[in-house]
Amino acid sequence: MEIEPPTMKLFKGVINSLRGEAGFRYIARAREIARAGFKVINFGVGQPDVPTFQHIVDEAKRALDGGFTGYTETSGIPELRAAIAEYLNDRYGSDVKADELIVTPGAKPAIFLAIASYIEPGDEVIVPEPSFPAYPEIVRFLGAKPVYVPLKWLGEDRGFELDLDGIERAVTNRTKMIVINNPHNPTGALFNSKQIDEVYRIAVENKLLILADEIYDNFLYDESRLRSFISFADWRDHLLYVNGFSKTFSMTGWRLGYLVARGEVASKITRLAVNIWSCATSFVQKAGIVALKGSWKPIEDMIRLFEKRRNLAIEKLREIKGVEVWPSKGTFYLFPYMGSILRSIGMSSEQFVEQLVERKHVIVLPGTVFPERAGAEFIRISFALNDGAIAEGIERLKSFIVELTEGKEEKLQASINS
Repeated sequence: MEIEPPTMKLFKGVINSLRGEAGFRYIARAREIARAGFKVINFGVGQPDVPTFQHIVDEAKRALDGGFTGYTETSGIPELRAAIAEYLNDRYGSDVKADELIVTPGAKPAIFLAIASYIEPGDEVIVPEPSFPAYPEIVRFLGAKPVYVPLKWLGEDRGFELDLDGIERAVTNRTKMIVINNPHNPTGALFNSKQIDEVYRIAVENKLLILADEIYDNFLYDESRLRSFISFADWRDHLLYVNGFSKTFSMTGWRLGYLVARGEVASKITRLAVNIWSCATSFVQKAGIVALKGSWKPIEDMIRLFEKRRNLAIEKLREIKGVEVWPSKGTFYLFPYMGSILRSIGMSSEQFVEQLVERKHVIVLPGTVFPERAGAEFIRISFALNDGAIAEGIERLKSFIVELTEGKEEKLQASINS
């Protein structure tokens, strides 16, 4: 009888149950299809298509040429931490100090630090859903339980909002943390000041932590404004704040993020960080300073470009019978409701997306990859593509839906009416 080797037998079982981030799987599939000679339009990608701005690249080159390639402080070089604190304080009227910051190799490690430093087996973490997959997966990895509270879908005129009553009802004696991503991936929602104030009240009254992920804080449309959790006067008592450089400065591959926590907590969390990655990449940190302190005009231009792309995508999607799409107020995602179409053709969102990839070479993400169930009748579309790709991709999507619903028009109309 074959004996299972220790490398297999002793493997931690919870890792087998973790879900990968589906966007990366679809990126791989897009490359396979492209290598076969087909033109792929990828609405699944979660990164700006604008190259990293040249003044940031130039600073990284200067740091490399100057030999700034060794280890740095685990919490980040002092100049970068000071620049981040200045940014947060100027933008949100906060009072963050440099020693309350930990620079991380991307925002995901900051999320991991925040959750791992507090959550123990048996704890519960409230996660509004749909959600970015990393939050619940890290919670499960630590032996705790993600408690999902679905967002309210109010239709294409009003979009998504937090279910505040649902969040409050979800609090038990095991609850330790509430996770809020704002602006919100995947829906593009921007939770307003009243909703943020209410979440904070729930946390304060129940002596809970808030993990606030505001990585999309500059991607705001229609002159919207963000009520940041870091602007609360007593944020140090309840808040773990995550942000980063990937989205705002189009630096996804550079891997640079940060976590903000009260000083005594930050110094303790740093002990975990040093045992995982030592420090963020040295020369990238130098580039981060210039990103924050350099010209913001390229960023502002990018945001306005993305707003125009959003408008184009909405216009095209609304030409498709059965699709309901709300104009996102933040991020660079749309989260169209496809329930009427899916019911009329008898498909799940996963089946729909898989066939769309194979038959039309268009990639979108099924709403179910943003666990658990609230996204089952939605798909996520990134509009971080040029106008031509957006128009062509949605035209392919439209033709695919027309093909699927041919002969089922009455069933589709009945589903829409219901």
